[in-house]
This record gives sequence, structure tokens and C-alpha cells, in this order.
Amino acid sequence: MFSGIVERLGRVESIERDASGGARLQILASFEPPPAPGASVAVNGVCLTVERAVEGVFHASAVPETLRRTTLGGLVPGERVNLERALRLGDELGGHWVQGHVDAVARIQSVRRTGRDVLVRVEIPEPLRRYVAGRGSLALDGISLTVASWEDPCAAVALVPYTLEHTIASEYEEGRDVNLEVDLIARYLERLA
Repeated sequence: MFSGIVERLGRVESIERDASGGARLQILASFEPPPAPGASVAVNGVCLTVERAVEGVFHASAVPETLRRTTLGGLVPGERVNLERALRLGDELGGHWVQGHVDAVARIQSVRRTGRDVLVRVEIPEPLRRYVAGRGSLALDGISLTVASWEDPCAAVALVPYTLEHTIASEYEEGRDVNLEVDLIARYLERLA
């Protein structure tokens, strides 16, 4: 479980594809202390298991299904990524509950910059639209965001300067694909109805 508050930016050092269609990622990250083997780290919102960590680099594998259903399949060496370690009991929940289980890849429809303010409109895939509401929560690339407005099929989110400075959101542009995770509570409420 994560909060959607990105801890730091990392950089993809290498990606080694394997015969099964999966990949092993090496990511530069200045975690102190480094994550232990078996720990969970969200990489652009995708929960991955740390296999080992040495000298500011951690290694994790992604199975073919993960590469197909997320933007991780398109990562290239040198690319920056959002990183967040899993929450521990007693940690502050500054964002919202984020599982690291990406629901879909969504496409950014527009980015409007007005001074320091940035408004991003992202098209929500049809099966997930029922989980999005104005002033509700969603995660893009693991970033906990509030839906500023909802005009089917697009959710608009406002990005504050801190988010732009400390995440890959500063790189968002029209046509870019992002990992989308809808609000966990909305999913459970639907099951109870």
C-alpha cells in the first residue's frame, strides 16, 4: 500500500529483456537506507518487488503482463521515474490509498500552463469512468491527485509547483501515456451496492 506521495525521482539505469517477454530493471535511487530484498517500491505507480539493492541502485523484475498493462514496457535507460516505498504502519497518509495496481494506461489530452499553475486533462478509459468524480482521488504515475473537474471522458487535475518540481509531472504533454489507478474506495463502494 502506498500514499501517492512520491518520495523521490529515480533514473532507469538499464532494462534487460528476457525470453519470456518480461524485463529486469535497474533503477538509480538514493534511498537511505536502501530497500531490503522483498520490499515493495512503486515505480511510476507500479508496485514492484525489490530483488536486491546496492550502492544507490535497486533491481526489480516486471512480468510480461505488467509491461503490457502499464507504461513500464516503454521505459528507456536514462528516463526519470517516480518512486515511493510502501507505507509502514504508523506512516502519515498524505495522499490517498494507492495500491500500486495500475488499472489502465490513460492518455493526456491537454496541458494548460498559466503562470505557475498547470491543469492537465487526461482521458479516462470507458470502463473506469464510473470510478471518477469531481474532487475525488486518482493516481497518475503513482502521484496522488484530486480531480478538479470531470467532463466525461476527461478528468482535469491541477498540479501545484511542488508536484511539478518533485515528480515526472513536469514532463507531461499532450499525447503522453500515464499509468492510471482509480480510487480504491470507489471500487469497494461499488461492490457493496
